Amino acid sequence: MSHHCPVRVSAYTAVSALGAGKTAHLEAVTLGRSGLSPLGPPSHSDPHTAQALDTWVGRVDGLCAPLPELWSHWDCRNNRLAWMGLQADGFQDAVRQTAQRLGADRVALVLGSSTASIGATEDAYRELARTGAFPAQPDNAALHSLHSLTGFVQEALGLRGPAQTVSTACSSSAKAFASAERLIRLGLADAAVVGGVDSLCGSVLFGFHALQLVSPEPCRPFDTGRQGINLGEAAAFALLERGPGDLQLLGCGESSDAHHLSAPDPDGAGAEVSLDRALAQAGLEASDIGYIHLHGTATPKNDDVEARLIARRFPPGTPASSTKGLTGHTLGAAGALGAVFGLLALEHGVLPGTANTESVEPGIQGYLRVQPVKAQVQHMVSHAFAFGGSNCVLVLGQGVMGLRP
Repeated sequence: MSHHCPVRVSAYTAVSALGAGKTAHLEAVTLGRSGLSPLGPPSHSDPHTAQALDTWVGRVDGLCAPLPELWSHWDCRNNRLAWMGLQADGFQDAVRQTAQRLGADRVALVLGSSTASIGATEDAYRELARTGAFPAQPDNAALHSLHSLTGFVQEALGLRGPAQTVSTACSSSAKAFASAERLIRLGLADAAVVGGVDSLCGSVLFGFHALQLVSPEPCRPFDTGRQGINLGEAAAFALLERGPGDLQLLGCGESSDAHHLSAPDPDGAGAEVSLDRALAQAGLEASDIGYIHLHGTATPKNDDVEARLIARRFPPGTPASSTKGLTGHTLGAAGALGAVFGLLALEHGVLPGTANTESVEPGIQGYLRVQPVKAQVQHMVSHAFAFGGSNCVLVLGQGVMGLRP
């Protein structure tokens, strides 16, 4: 097959604290409306955590209803969130039509998650502590595995192609795009459903709290007074197909710092390698990029390293922003959610602002947009930088340039 393998984005959607579907996300971006809210006291009807924690979160409403009976053996908060995402914008129907056209065995599935169904496992241990016995579990050991999300979505969509779960913390669902692009380029699939789903649960809330990274206020990416992250939950999906189209996945770049378990490489060397690789595959220069969707978690180190990378590599004035102040940090879903914000920007000409940020870090002042910007851009990059130094950068664009190996 040809080395030149254009990949189009033929459908995409997201569910987050901003609502369900593209319209809700576009409206929130246009208005700069944040979906963050105080975590509040523990709730039996909506159990993220067994005890109180002073922070804000990007919570998705409507996840109390169980999955339809057909999928009850997969029922947990994370899979309910995935199901909500599949219903949004007719995404499930678009996938089914593509599978009918190409064959279900020619549609791959690559999903990222950092927690999968661990919330269901936490619930079981809470019940054990309260009553002395585990609750009755569905007869499906796979529910409590990391592959739970992919297993459920594959079954719900009726797909029979390659199915992969990527779990590299906060770069998971960006790397899902890269894995899917390879499957298509190598001829192992003609299309792929990609994305990420992560839901709020005690493990991540208290894990990040233990690392002293959780902010007691709405997070402020790249603000001189930033205090850390707000955790969020989201489901974000895209349907990639072989061939040119109006929206394209132009390049993917991956790297690993191997620097520290949780801190980024202080010089951003690995992040820069992933940026270089993504631009090279797209056949573009940094000066061709019209918008940068930053990882921008609002932790002191991440934002400092990313700001220096931007100043080092992009022309002054290139618009950049972080959407974490809108949705919270959605962990394994963040890479795919960033791609959705990028696709919305390409399609509708509205670049997100950086919600909650007031006093911009000096090193990124020429780049960071605090308010949303109306601008038509041809190409954008989206960053996803994770624990363990797992980095991924995606290049998305309009038109039919196509991917280059």
